[in-house]
Amino acid sequence: MELQNTVKEALNALYHHPDDEVRMQADRWLQDFQRTIDAWQVADNLLHDATCNLETLIFCSQTLRSKVQRDFEELPSEAFRQLRDSLNNLLKKFHKGPPIVRTQISIAVAALAVHVPAEDWGDGGIINWLRDEMNSHPEYIPGFLELLTVLPEEAFNYKIAARPERRRHFEKELTSQMEIALNILTACLNIGELKEQVLEAFASWLRLKHGIPGPVLATHPLVLTALSSLNSDILSEASVNVVSELIYYTASGNSGGVSVQMPLIQVIVPQVMSLQAQLRDSSKDEEDVKAIARLFADMGDSYVELIATGSNEAMMIVNALLEVASLPEYDIASMTFNFWHSLQVILTKRNSNISFGDEASIEVERNQRLQVFCQSYVSLVSLVSSRVQYPPDYQDLSYEDLKEFKQTRYAVADVLSDAASVLGGDAMLQILYMKLVEAVSCCGNEQSEWRPAEAALFCIQAISNYVSVVEANVMPQVMDLLSKLPHQPQLLQTVCLIIGAYSKWLDAAPSGFSKLPLVIDILMSGMRTSEDSAAAAALAFRHICDDCRKKLCAYCKQLFHIYYTAVNGEGSFKGSAEDSLHLVEALSMVVTELPPEPAKDALEELCSSVVTPLQGVINQGPEVLEKKHARELTVYIDRFAYIFRYVNHPAAVADAIHRLWPIFKAIFDLCAWDMQTMESLCRACKYAVRTSGRFMGITIGAMLEEIQGLYQQHHQPCFLYLSSEVIKIFGSDPSCASYLKNMIEALFKHTTCLLTSIKEFTTRPDIADDCFLLASRCIRYCPQLFIPSAVFPALVDCSMIGITVQHREASNSVLTFLSDIFDLAKSSKGEQFLSIRDSVIIPRGATITRVLVAALTGALPSSRLETVAYALLALTRAYGMQALEWAKESVSLIPLTAVKEVERSRFFEALSDAASGAHVNALMAPVEELSDVCRRNRTVQEIVQGSLKPLELNLVPVS
Repeated sequence: MELQNTVKEALNALYHHPDDEVRMQADRWLQDFQRTIDAWQVADNLLHDATCNLETLIFCSQTLRSKVQRDFEELPSEAFRQLRDSLNNLLKKFHKGPPIVRTQISIAVAALAVHVPAEDWGDGGIINWLRDEMNSHPEYIPGFLELLTVLPEEAFNYKIAARPERRRHFEKELTSQMEIALNILTACLNIGELKEQVLEAFASWLRLKHGIPGPVLATHPLVLTALSSLNSDILSEASVNVVSELIYYTASGNSGGVSVQMPLIQVIVPQVMSLQAQLRDSSKDEEDVKAIARLFADMGDSYVELIATGSNEAMMIVNALLEVASLPEYDIASMTFNFWHSLQVILTKRNSNISFGDEASIEVERNQRLQVFCQSYVSLVSLVSSRVQYPPDYQDLSYEDLKEFKQTRYAVADVLSDAASVLGGDAMLQILYMKLVEAVSCCGNEQSEWRPAEAALFCIQAISNYVSVVEANVMPQVMDLLSKLPHQPQLLQTVCLIIGAYSKWLDAAPSGFSKLPLVIDILMSGMRTSEDSAAAAALAFRHICDDCRKKLCAYCKQLFHIYYTAVNGEGSFKGSAEDSLHLVEALSMVVTELPPEPAKDALEELCSSVVTPLQGVINQGPEVLEKKHARELTVYIDRFAYIFRYVNHPAAVADAIHRLWPIFKAIFDLCAWDMQTMESLCRACKYAVRTSGRFMGITIGAMLEEIQGLYQQHHQPCFLYLSSEVIKIFGSDPSCASYLKNMIEALFKHTTCLLTSIKEFTTRPDIADDCFLLASRCIRYCPQLFIPSAVFPALVDCSMIGITVQHREASNSVLTFLSDIFDLAKSSKGEQFLSIRDSVIIPRGATITRVLVAALTGALPSSRLETVAYALLALTRAYGMQALEWAKESVSLIPLTAVKEVERSRFFEALSDAASGAHVNALMAPVEELSDVCRRNRTVQEIVQGSLKPLELNLVPVS
């Protein structure tokens, strides 16, 4: 009784105390209380207590529900019947509400049924028991109906801590008793006021997708009631839900699919089609229109393959979907977008028509189908293209509204792409060009009328990938029109984007390249007008230089002028530093196409434009630099990264980095403490190494010596990442072996001193990630330097500590490193080192396996299962029966209360098959099942992890 009063007092404090700190303490106490064994009895007693207020009833019903779902195993087996009877009494007590309490009790009873097999439940299982209860106590039918509704939903509720095998059996129990459940619901139809509740329960049972024959459902009273309710004056939400579920049911594989369910489809479709006129009924409530539109969209999605035949009946559905797409409310119209995409895929993919015979007849059939739907897609284009127009009050839109508007534009762009796939890009361009001409005629010089033109251009941009690069009729006129439009910022932004989108056309079309001076002028205006238009112009410039690079080689001087104007502040460039990188990339791609000598000169000019301002910043000295924001340096260093990445002249880049090395070294020495600057500089060095390769000569030695020394002082993860890039390029080069070996040993030795516990891994995840990425690269590219070294066993020990680090990238790098060690035999370079590997792994094998099993069973999130499972598979393939013994030793540590013998056996059998060569996919189902069993609730997870002790490593020292 005292504990019950404490719960009431805590709830009163939580909801009514003025002090935030007191409310937080009450909340924490209540959460802790819910995890105790006493919570069962206290919650049950309070729910039976007539004096409790609503807050107490809600809390206790939620507590009892969560206890049944998660902690049922806490109770002795003989407590089940007492719990079932108590919940039944509560269901009767709250049959008239409060609804939230009744729902929680219903879910608790359903969860109990998930845990308890039908034979133990008694009375032939929960459905028979429920039928008998409803017959004996008709006054409580509303409460029992809610239970009948939630039962099928709980079959798929993974909050319930049931074993996977029991969950599957429960689903089978429900499907075997579906006929009884539907009979109960049919009987309840006679109680008029319960019709909505009965239909909601029916919709819930349909989600089980159990194969009830189409002819049976086609004449079933529940189906006929739902269909007839569609035409009532007040649209029944429950009937819409039932019909929606019936539509999906008829198309699901479990029910036999469309062909088997055709009798039911032939009943559903005419009833839904009869609602088409209501889409245009202005007296209809918007929610009703939305519900009707949803049914048409559901039919389109489910029957798209039937609709793609193009029959008269199919075209009636298509026309109805066009009507839905024409409705002014975007959230209703957009319900059809998925259908138009699915239909396009069927109409345009060759394998969709495979059943029509030889190649020629397939093509004929495909073209005939396309022809049937052409007019529908033309109509669709007219309906959706207006939705991308900026609203008149666009300047007053909130951030969220503007974000929503942009998402609408992206969604419409996808629909236009679907239409272009069906109609053809050039035909689609002609349609949209007519809209553009009409919009431009309204535009003139009136800034206020720019919105229709911008919308038309946005649509033309959206289909750029579908328009022929040699299109000669419309695109020249589009390009000519662009220069006549006013320089309103949003319009100019879209103009710049469309220029970039058609850069391939500018290169390939007969009149394309002649338009280049015109479009370059527009881009220069874009760079000066607003931040958004400058970003679009810089991106468009990059696309043009990428696609027209060969033709632009003759215009390097002019391109440099544009570059200087925009990047070096000679003009009024409105773009950000990131936007200017597009211009650096653009010029670099053109330089790539130059012959070696001119390319070397152009590269030198490109670099000098960056060196001068960078040198000016460095010359200010360390004291000034410490106070400056890193961006003042990285803005220039990032330009070097782009130059080295995109100028594909290895010898010229190697020469450039050699000349620039004194500046780079100065930045390393002055700013090694600053992570942002070092990341930027290492990125530039990475691209220099990647592009130059073996041309780098002595510069690479100086670079490695620099980062090796600085890493030991400053522990910057990017030094490890740069080293891994060097290993990838130079790892197999014998002339580099000496300094690479020294670098590897120094970096790894220092890192293993940093990462001595899981706490250190958690504090320094980036170092862990880059360290083991580097280690994996060493295994692949220079095993001869790494595996025989003294740091190899130390790094294996370090990896064992880090397997269970929660940081995703760090964990993946550690697991990949271990997998690469276990897979060493797959590598021609690595085979000769198997004996060294075995001398390191075998003494640690049992511990590695234990930690991997712990990771599978809860030490790591379930999203990592595949990566962990592959590491365990690789270990098992490498060590066969020995690894299986390690796995058995590990799993045997888990008590039988947590994992049954049959569940262990299934896991070992799958692991044994994997050791014999089975694919990793064959291992995944048993691994997922073992994982699910061990994570089913907090108590079990604590027992499992407590027995495996992944953080308490018993390492065997290796001499």
